[in-house]
Amino acid sequence: MCAMAALSTLLLRGPALLRLCPRLPAARTYAAGGDFEYIIAEKKGKNNNVGLVQLNRPKALNALCQGLIKELNQALMTFQKDPSVGAIVLTGSEKSFAAGADIKELRDKTLQSCYSDNFLKDWDTLSHIKKPVIAAVNGFALGGGCELAMMCDIVYAGEKAQFGQPEILIGTIPGSGGTQRLTRVVGKSLAMEMVLTGDRISAQEAKQAGLVSKIFPVEKLVEEAIQCAEKIASNSKIVTEMAKEAVNAAFEMTLAEGIRLEKKLFYSTFATDDQKEGVSAFVEKRKANFKDK
Repeated sequence: MCAMAALSTLLLRGPALLRLCPRLPAARTYAAGGDFEYIIAEKKGKNNNVGLVQLNRPKALNALCQGLIKELNQALMTFQKDPSVGAIVLTGSEKSFAAGADIKELRDKTLQSCYSDNFLKDWDTLSHIKKPVIAAVNGFALGGGCELAMMCDIVYAGEKAQFGQPEILIGTIPGSGGTQRLTRVVGKSLAMEMVLTGDRISAQEAKQAGLVSKIFPVEKLVEEAIQCAEKIASNSKIVTEMAKEAVNAAFEMTLAEGIRLEKKLFYSTFATDDQKEGVSAFVEKRKANFKDK
């Protein structure tokens, strides 16, 4: 059975976690990011201030092999260090955002090797990026793909997107935050159903549950995500990072602890030049000219 046929069979029988990374021609280069094989990374937006990362393994429906994760992290860190980039968009293809992890890389793992190698240790780099990241999800976001989308700050979906945690179907459970982030976002009942059955939910169901904020036609999804990223990037980068930290704290702290952190970060904005510029621009009825300091 050819790789594509095998992949299709897995998807029809139950959402797959997926397959071995084939060697592809070198993809697009982004600045100091180097030559990428499994992704495309470039700047977008009218002011070239949006970083776009596209997962680029079409024959495997963007299955997440270790090589892809390494390149993704490299591109994310390059955009994080780029002072001209104010927000990042992460997407896949119209057919698949990411159809899961690489089953070939899971097959020979043991309890001992997972512990000693700290398996999946690099998979949550996305969740530590300070700049806002928007997931533009078309097609399959399954297993690790769903987990990757949930690590992003905003999730936009195409009309035909499907989300799921099908790990139970191959005798394991989510390992990159699927049981934790999904439960926090959609609630215990739906998360438990998805994790225990491996069933998928549609873009419409995901929006109703709070996993997705907006749904767009497939062909317009990435464009809309970039427009949102441009809007975010037009604000003060340092204050935007503070705002992101405050919102994320709501998932980690009690209400009282979160309010205290929010207030400290609010106070901290008054030490920035951008806060002074923002207030002055409002009073003077002009557009603010933020300097990100």
